Amino acid sequence: MSEIICLTQPGALLGEGPLWSRRDGAVYWVDILGHKLNAYYLADGSQKTWDFPENIGWVIEREKGGFICGLMSGFAELSLEPFSLKHIGNPYPHEVENRMNDAKACDQGRIWAGSMHKPIEKTSGAFYRLETDFSFKEIDGPYTVANGPTFSPDHKIIYHTDSALGDVYQFDVVDGELANKRLFVHFLEDWGSPDGMTTDQSGGVWIAHWGAGQVSRFTPDGQRDFSIAIPALQITSLCFCGDQLDRVFVTSAADGQPDDRLAGSLFEIPKDLLRGHKGFDPQKFKG
Repeated sequence: MSEIICLTQPGALLGEGPLWSRRDGAVYWVDILGHKLNAYYLADGSQKTWDFPENIGWVIEREKGGFICGLMSGFAELSLEPFSLKHIGNPYPHEVENRMNDAKACDQGRIWAGSMHKPIEKTSGAFYRLETDFSFKEIDGPYTVANGPTFSPDHKIIYHTDSALGDVYQFDVVDGELANKRLFVHFLEDWGSPDGMTTDQSGGVWIAHWGAGQVSRFTPDGQRDFSIAIPALQITSLCFCGDQLDRVFVTSAADGQPDDRLAGSLFEIPKDLLRGHKGFDPQKFKG
């Protein structure tokens, strides 16, 4: 059985939000606390990093080019070549210590994004939707540490997490609105906390285990199918990537883990450990 591949140097304080870009042939991922966006180019393994003036929680490709990103100050338009940021708006102006934390675009081209209190001292986070006209609204909350989200293959179900509670929720998506919130899975104590997620073509939900050094696949009915150990404790998220969407990259965090020698690395799970599962190209923002 193959071993997990370490693709980058360790040390990202809070590696998160991996995004496969077929357009650029790269996986983008952020270091939230390090104020950085990183790119790993699949063709040759080359890497690139961009510095940001504040916490950056995620990037999502824009159909017209460039990206939308989630900053501590809210939603922003992002161009990398040349580098520029243009503020869209702050969905939580009354919570000055909150920041963005994880997001995905749906098949309608909207962005669904969570927030959290940066010191994690109160339950002030929420779940938001950014429309293609740049309007936004809160759609669920409160959350302590909003994480996830991911969609079923037909985009009729969205999964979202409150990591602090160990709960992963399901919602039905009906005419662009959320309905029928219910528990999908509750993490047991020795599983760590549920963090970032992705979905495979069979509807399996893959969840990163913060504090337990692994990722797990759950069947659509919430049963734990199998787990894969990752050689770092704080595993944060994962994505399918590559031309055939049969590669999986995994992010991790070094913050608070001085003795974890690979913490904060970007990892790849060898194909033979994936049991034939493949993913989807991520949806793009259509605004």
